[in-house]
Amino acid sequence: MAKVTLTINGRPVQAEQGQTVLEAATAAGIYIPTLCAHPDLKPEGVCRICVVEVKGQRVLPTSCTLPVAEGMIVDTNTPNVRDARKIVVELLLANHPSDCLTCSRNQTCELQKLSQEVGIRQLPFEGARRRHESDVSSPSIIRNPEKCVLCQRCVRVCHQIQSVGCIFTSNRGWDTEIGPAFGQDLANTACVYCGQCVAHCPTGALETVNPSSAVWDDLRNPDKYVIVQTAPAVRAAIGEEFGLPPGTRVTGKMVAALRRMGFDKVFDTDFSADLTIVEEAHELVKRVSEGGKLPMITSCSPGWVNFIETFYPDLLGHLSSCKSPQQMFGAVAKTYYAQKLGIDPARMVVVSVMPCVAKKFECERPEMRSSGYKDVDYVLTTREAAGMMHEAGINLAELPDAEFDQPLGITTGAGVIFGATGGVMEAALRTAYEVITGKEVPSLDITAVRGMDGVKEATIDINGLPVKAAVAHGLANAREIMDRVRSGEADYTFIEVMACPGGCLGGGGQPYPTTPEIRKKRAEAIYAIDRDMVLRKSHENPAIQELYAEFLGEPLGHKSHELLHTHYTPKDAYEQDEDLEPASV
Repeated sequence: MAKVTLTINGRPVQAEQGQTVLEAATAAGIYIPTLCAHPDLKPEGVCRICVVEVKGQRVLPTSCTLPVAEGMIVDTNTPNVRDARKIVVELLLANHPSDCLTCSRNQTCELQKLSQEVGIRQLPFEGARRRHESDVSSPSIIRNPEKCVLCQRCVRVCHQIQSVGCIFTSNRGWDTEIGPAFGQDLANTACVYCGQCVAHCPTGALETVNPSSAVWDDLRNPDKYVIVQTAPAVRAAIGEEFGLPPGTRVTGKMVAALRRMGFDKVFDTDFSADLTIVEEAHELVKRVSEGGKLPMITSCSPGWVNFIETFYPDLLGHLSSCKSPQQMFGAVAKTYYAQKLGIDPARMVVVSVMPCVAKKFECERPEMRSSGYKDVDYVLTTREAAGMMHEAGINLAELPDAEFDQPLGITTGAGVIFGATGGVMEAALRTAYEVITGKEVPSLDITAVRGMDGVKEATIDINGLPVKAAVAHGLANAREIMDRVRSGEADYTFIEVMACPGGCLGGGGQPYPTTPEIRKKRAEAIYAIDRDMVLRKSHENPAIQELYAEFLGEPLGHKSHELLHTHYTPKDAYEQDEDLEPASV
């Protein structure tokens, strides 16, 4: 790539041809404030916060859309630039609620941060304000349009990264709004509840439905037996909520914090990830050997399941019938584990700590009651669980390490890597290889399916049987693969899809911010945990072996079919389903 040299704030800066001034400045360590820009998204220049002064130009261009040029002279902090930014922020605040102390984004709000940076101490503009009701129709996401700053990040991520397209910009000028078409509630749209809009929103205009108060009530109730499961991606991210660098491995500290909060048992979703792999690998082998529908596609990501139900209902037969690890855990906890302890499952409360916003929707689905009860009662995001720890005065970063409880806390490295894109595929292939061949897999590290490329392909030779695999993360990438499956062009055996960029590591419920670099660091932590594990194959988990011996019988057997497998339904079959609980605020 050709290089150009420009001057920014008196410093010579080299940049690649085609880069923007914002990208060049950021790479050189020069800070330019932004509001609508995000490293995941194409620049739009909507907010006008990142304006700069360029020698020879009369107007102040937006640095996020301005291409670099040889000899360009840029100033990012002149009086004109500072005044322009301050006026823009003042105008935004004039039409923004002042409830910062009770806002879900207090202290992580980018508008709040900008107000501090540009030196706003009073609001000079007063006048009419837009008034909107909050949309609480969804079991996963709450829309607060009054807090919207019209940056369009949510619209761009919904269309560009996820290709769902359920929210839009409508009207013009003062009447501009962002939301579903025709003023619909979010629950009546094609929203798949991935939560990427929430993760990319700079203010509290989008937030998750937070069940913390109900969880506290059950923790204080002596008649309830409250257990918690933690997803693999959480341990590589929750430390960020306590000032630790992204990718810090805090598994033991997280367990200690949850135990201090009052949970009766602290378990690991990695256990049920191992269970999912055993069932899924056997299902793949059965389809390959008996002429079942191929390619088989993973069903662990509920945002992806919602997506295929909505946009590709004719291809639902390709989905694995396995439930997600979250739901398998709940079904096993309220049957097998409750029996082992002699506890009435009606007293048991299962709480999940997940990086995923769609898990909130998933646990409300009517199909997820195979235990005879609601299998998972509450889903907390990583952010919400950290918030509860802060409420309890617990500083996770300072705690000594603790161990998960047994038996539902015994795990393998295969379960851990579920959190990264390609992890489900790699874990499944480790087990499928040994189920098919009866021999030990030659290498546990199937690196061809790792990495952050949007679509990855690999052919794995299993004793002379070529298994062609594909991995996609981000639903626009999934759409690319599914179009090829629908047209008959794809010749894959096995496909893994994760709804969110980077997989669960980049889930909509993870700490703010989530960027490509942060996702990479979280992934490195996940794979490091796998390398350090003694057991790295799901079928070698002794707790899983005991579960089959004592309760399930065999993979794909009658009992496991009842508890661990499900069916899927085209989206319009359960829109406005009365069994789905709307948000409570």
